[in-house]
Amino acid sequence: MSHMPEPHPKLKALEPMVGRWRLRGRTDGAEEDNISGIAEIAWLPGGFFLSQHVEIDFAGMFQVDGLELIGYEPETDSLASAVYSNVAPVPVPYHWFMEGNELTIKMDAGATMRATLSDDGTTFAGRWQPDPGHENDPGMVAYEFGGSRIG
Repeated sequence: MSHMPEPHPKLKALEPMVGRWRLRGRTDGAEEDNISGIAEIAWLPGGFFLSQHVEIDFAGMFQVDGLELIGYEPETDSLASAVYSNVAPVPVPYHWFMEGNELTIKMDAGATMRATLSDDGTTFAGRWQPDPGHENDPGMVAYEFGGSRIG
């Protein structure tokens, strides 16, 4: 019998993010929260990939419905993903990094998210913002956001 592959150990770093989250946020310059939605992160059978499904009302400008698949990428020795959504005609690549309670997600197109998960794992807070030189690229909007576990 052949030896079955096992999930890469780096994937376990994302275990604290698994679950269903209520999202709230505010674009820079807004006087009140104008971003809301739900995100659900779950393991696919076998443990080689995580899926994230989001439904977000982004500042009344558009509704985002997206599916992201996150897995280990040997070429970069990192956690890479692709987002398939109703707001982009092609998959959008990202890279995930989690150390302790600090999560960083880099959008290959030029934006970075940094968030901190609470010690008890029930909330997180962070910020998305364009990387230097990408501030005026289409779709690059800076905003603060947070999440709280549902259930």
